[in-house]
Amino acid sequence: MTHYVTSGAGDHVGFDAYGEGTAVVFVAGAGPFRAVDPVTTRTAELCADHGLSAVVYDRLGRGDSQADGVLDLERELSALSAVIDAAGPPVVLVGHSSGCAIALAAADAEMPVEGLVLWEAPLAGTAEDVREWIAEFERRLDAEDYTGATEQYMKDMPPQWLEAMRRSPEFEQMARASISQRADGQALVQVTDLLETEVLRELAVPVLALYGTETFPEMPVAAQRIAGATTRGEVESLDGAEHSWVPEAMAERLARFVHESV
Repeated sequence: MTHYVTSGAGDHVGFDAYGEGTAVVFVAGAGPFRAVDPVTTRTAELCADHGLSAVVYDRLGRGDSQADGVLDLERELSALSAVIDAAGPPVVLVGHSSGCAIALAAADAEMPVEGLVLWEAPLAGTAEDVREWIAEFERRLDAEDYTGATEQYMKDMPPQWLEAMRRSPEFEQMARASISQRADGQALVQVTDLLETEVLRELAVPVLALYGTETFPEMPVAAQRIAGATTRGEVESLDGAEHSWVPEAMAERLARFVHESV
C-alpha cells in the first residue's frame, strides 16, 4: 500500500514501508522508481524479515511522486527529509548509484542520519569534469531537449544501456524523465567538491561503500575514495552485477551494518 507525505517544499512523495525496527531508507539513483525496481522492493521486504523497518520512496518526478518545475537538489532533499520523518529518525540511508550523492548531501546537511550504505557511487571523477558534464546536461534540460539531456547524462555509461532505451517505443517518455535527474547531477557536483576538499571527514556516522563482485573498474576506485575521505568509512565487495545488488546478500549486510554500527 502506497503511503504519502508532503515535503516542506509542498511536494507529495509516495513510499512503501516494511517491518519494524531501526529504519533504512533507500535512495534511488538517476532512473529507478518502485514500479520498475523489484530488486529494491525485494531487499526492503527481506530487511523487514531481519528486524528492520525499510522504506522505499519514489524520487521527485517519478512514479507516485509526480512534480513539476525545476526539480533541483534542494527540493529533492526536502522530499527525503519528509520521508525520513515518516520513517522515524534517526535512519540509515542506502544510496544506489547517484542516490549515494544525494544520501551524502543529506548527511552533510545534518539530517538525522545514523549511517550510510552506498552502493556503487559514481564518484571517481574530478570536480572539474563533473561540473562540465552536468552544466551541459542542465543546458539541454533547460532547453527542453530531453533526448539530448538523456544522452548527455548517459554519455559515460555502457552504450548498450542507451541503445536499449532507444529501442523502446516509450523512449520519448523515458527521456522526459530526465527532469528528475537535475538533483542527481547537482548532488554529484556538490559531493565531489566535498571529497576533494576533505569536508566529509567531519561526518561522524559510519559509512559503508559497497560495489558488486562483477562491476565497472571505476566503482572500487570510488568506494575507496569515499571510505578514505570519511572518518568511519569502510569498503566491501558484495554479490552483485550490472550495477545492481543481490537482494538476499544486501539485506543481510544491511542488517549486520545496523546491528553492529548504529
